Order: sequence, then structure tokens, then C-alpha cells
Amino acid sequence: MKIRFSVFLITVFILCTVLCSLFAAALAAEKWPGVDESVIEKYAREHGREAREPFINTDQGDLLLFVFLLAGAIGGFAAGYYWKELTGDRKQRRPNGSL
Repeated sequence: MKIRFSVFLITVFILCTVLCSLFAAALAAEKWPGVDESVIEKYAREHGREAREPFINTDQGDLLLFVFLLAGAIGGFAAGYYWKELTGDRKQRRPNGSL
């Protein structure tokens, strides 16, 4: 009985901690602008350059997800193809061709 109550208190403490940190993160996002807004755009405006739309806008739809999928597939293929060289698991071949 005492162990169950301790587990319950630990669970409640963890849950409260997570909820408070999520709430704090949600409020902090409004106060702290990103580096793009606070630094890069500021210096760009000082030098007469305004922000423009990117050539390939990855914020719309699933284009960014597709790019990561494609990069992961290419990287996975390359890692699988060169697996023995990556892990150093090479077997020495004998001159007659047997292992």
C-alpha cells in the first residue's frame, strides 16, 4: 500500500512538471523572437534588403517531410552498400579465392 502511494505521488509530480514546462514553453514562444527575426532581418533592413519568399518554400504541405525521406533513403542505401567499410568488419581473402 505504501509503495502504491509513493508511485502515485511520483507520477503526479512528473505529470505536473511536464505540464508546467509545456505551459512555460508556450508562453516563452511569444516573448522570444527567433534569430531570423531579431538578428538577420534587422541587419538586412539596415543594409537595404527586405525579406523575400524563398525559391523552394518547404513550409507548405509535406515537401520538407519528403526531402527528409529522400535524404534518409539515399543515406541508408549508401550506408548499407558500404557497411563493411563503415564497421571495419572485413574478412581477409586468401589468394585462392576462399574465405
